[in-house]
Amino acid sequence: MTSTYHFDVLIIGSGVAGLSHALHLADHARVAVLSKTQLQEGASLYAQGGISVVLDQADSVQSHIDDTLLSGAGLCNEEAVRFTVEQARENIEWLIEQGVSFTKDGITSETYHLTQEGGHSHRRVIHAADATGREVETSLLAKAQAHPNIELFPYHISIDLITSRKQLGQDNNQCLGAYALDIKTDTPVSFIAPITVLATGGAGKVYLYTSNPDVSTGDGIAMGWRAGCRVANMEFIQFHPTCLYHPKAKSFLISEALRGEGAKLLLADGTQFMGEFHPQAELAPRDIVARAIDHEMKRLGDDCVYLDISHQSKEFIEEHFPTIHQRCLDFGIDMTQQPIPVVPAAHYTCGGLITDLHGQTDIAGLYAIGETAHTGLHGANRMASNSLLECIVFARSAADHIKQQLPLSTAIPVIPAWDASRVRPAREAISVSHNWDELRRFMWDYVGIVRSDERLYKAQRRLQLLQQEIADYYTQYRISSDLLELRNLAEIAELIISSALTRKESRGLHYTLDYPDLDESQPPQDTIIAGKS
Repeated sequence: MTSTYHFDVLIIGSGVAGLSHALHLADHARVAVLSKTQLQEGASLYAQGGISVVLDQADSVQSHIDDTLLSGAGLCNEEAVRFTVEQARENIEWLIEQGVSFTKDGITSETYHLTQEGGHSHRRVIHAADATGREVETSLLAKAQAHPNIELFPYHISIDLITSRKQLGQDNNQCLGAYALDIKTDTPVSFIAPITVLATGGAGKVYLYTSNPDVSTGDGIAMGWRAGCRVANMEFIQFHPTCLYHPKAKSFLISEALRGEGAKLLLADGTQFMGEFHPQAELAPRDIVARAIDHEMKRLGDDCVYLDISHQSKEFIEEHFPTIHQRCLDFGIDMTQQPIPVVPAAHYTCGGLITDLHGQTDIAGLYAIGETAHTGLHGANRMASNSLLECIVFARSAADHIKQQLPLSTAIPVIPAWDASRVRPAREAISVSHNWDELRRFMWDYVGIVRSDERLYKAQRRLQLLQQEIADYYTQYRISSDLLELRNLAEIAELIISSALTRKESRGLHYTLDYPDLDESQPPQDTIIAGKS
């Protein structure tokens, strides 16, 4: 028999956005937090660089806004940018109150150490050594585990949103919760709530090479789109310029903070090359650095380029980059003495479900925060360390908006349980794993850093065949976490390809050989795709 849980607020995702949101609400409402694996696993945990915030007297809020707008290549929503940047400091102070320990300038100093990353004109990135995400995530998780109004559900992967239109046949479209799969018992579960918040992160696993962990399969974006939410700017996938290149170094990011501390990008013969592509050289926006590396690798036929910070002292490197230093040593690379082999990899999804400044989507009772959402902050290219900032700012903003609606109505009609009566166990899983690999490979080959219409149409044709196979499999066999993630990734691929074909220009993270210049015949436009439902 299917279990049914009732809460005031259902949060899908247990990263920094989801946990921050839960903590802001927990004194006022009963909250459930779902995580599809262990609670702390997610992109937040692996964020290295830090969080952008104006703390230096030589810096200013307006400078942070200007830098963000410049990086966004004309597509940022200036209202969203100002809203986010102006609230940065108080949200950082809230994190410190939750026990987050940021790195200071010295043992006795009360001043926090700030670093500078690509696109920033000042040092304004507060961090916890080179493991900021881990420090923030684990601190918030400890607080959430201790709160009596927060119930945590690890190993529960969401299947689909429950809406009044789809489940009850009503004309209005209100979110009433979600169906989930309890992975440990392999049974569907219903979570009923008048408010549902999608905080599932991005979709980097749609690509063969990514800095993202395995859980980054775009679940929230796909579920929201299927339920009827509009999606914006999915063509803008940020490829982080520097991931460790080693056959056993799966998804390990080499933080942009190294370049902020003077690390240089080199060819195999030791030649520096970034000065030929941008006046800011290594500190140019990420899209420019990633394309420059991609260009040099293809021009020379090399497998990687190199990042060299060996001019800094051994003590400096070990103090500021202990995690990266140790991981490189694990693979036989001493970054204090030699350059690190690096390649670009899919890193961040700038598009997502369209929301307002409160995190509200197009559907009543449904919010989206963090990388799942499109707030307009990032435009066509996210500036470094604005992502965790967006998570904490909009987690709080959404919570404040929900609190204004309290007490929440609990008069939800009876929701039908998940129906698995017409499916059967799959005899083998090879088709799921094969399709997963094929999807990620053709997305990397045809919809990567440099695109063309020919490549995009090839990807679209292959995707259509793949989606038919996935749909057939989904309707015939019992669901599994792998099948659910594959279904979501295929829809994410559809959104990325459709958005990329729609944009007839090169802007920010979207670069196409057929339209290499900006379209200056009209004001910059977001690429918006209507909801599927």
